[in-house]
Amino acid sequence: MIQDKKVLFSGMQATGNLTLGNYLGALKNWVTLSDEYECFYSVVDMHSITVRQDPATLRKRARALLILYIAAGLDPEKNCIYYQSHVSGHAELAWILNCFTYMGELNRMTQFKDKAARHADNINAGLFTYPVLMAADILLYQADVVPVGVDQKQHLEITRDIAERFNNLYGPVFTIPEPYIGKVGAKIMSLQDPEKKMSKSDENPNASIYLMDDPDTIMRKCKRAVTDSESAVLYRDEQPGVKNLINIYSACTGHTPEEVVKEFDGKGYGDFKMAVGESVISVLRPLQEEAARLERDKAYIDGVIRANAEKAGYYANKTLRKVQKKVGFPERVR
Repeated sequence: MIQDKKVLFSGMQATGNLTLGNYLGALKNWVTLSDEYECFYSVVDMHSITVRQDPATLRKRARALLILYIAAGLDPEKNCIYYQSHVSGHAELAWILNCFTYMGELNRMTQFKDKAARHADNINAGLFTYPVLMAADILLYQADVVPVGVDQKQHLEITRDIAERFNNLYGPVFTIPEPYIGKVGAKIMSLQDPEKKMSKSDENPNASIYLMDDPDTIMRKCKRAVTDSESAVLYRDEQPGVKNLINIYSACTGHTPEEVVKEFDGKGYGDFKMAVGESVISVLRPLQEEAARLERDKAYIDGVIRANAEKAGYYANKTLRKVQKKVGFPERVR
């Protein structure tokens, strides 16, 4: 245990651009966790290459994501914010854990089936063993808790299975991680298809609000958001588009859905969409300004990258050396 705090691990892929859903559903809440937990927040660029990436674009997006972590309020002095690819222990532990993971377990992973269907021309071994690398990410830092969405719950379950299997063979090497149950972030849906989550990989540019969208773009997307023909701002499942906009407005203003419904009683969708757009712009403006400032401060960001890679590497190596000894690898001569 580090500093008598429980350890929390999470990360985001360095692909696409972060959406309002990523911010309100996860990143915003991460900021409050550093008081309670020792937090490791990774830019998981190794996971990103299971799908073909343009190298220059991946490097640029990875740095932009790390900057957004800090701009959103994550203090790199209190949280370990680092690139996954800068800590070789992720890959080294993943190989060992591959040898303690069964093909049948990986065959049952629904996310592999989904991604294989979407990328039929590139069904690679990395895509198949993706959950093992994710297990290594978590177990490397002896994480007690991991915030997971519904789509990642299966991966945490296989992480627990692998850790328990290893511990049963070699003793209590790994902490068995639990899902993080805390304040639930806002679940933000697509502006064009409110039955599915807002996604940074959505091909429809009007479906998602990106964190670096300018005010005019944000307002235009809100005005084009799918609603219905009822023209009443009501918070109910029968009006998923309106319900989604209420959730966005509620998350941005701090008002409850009931208060939002009361505020817009008797008003049309035009006024409501305008107010939603303005609330989003006001929330994202300080984040965008801070990200722009940090991007200009190259020396500071480079220093954060170096210092946090060293910190992550220190804790990763403590676990990795223990695992290597347990499986019988020769000790390293210093």
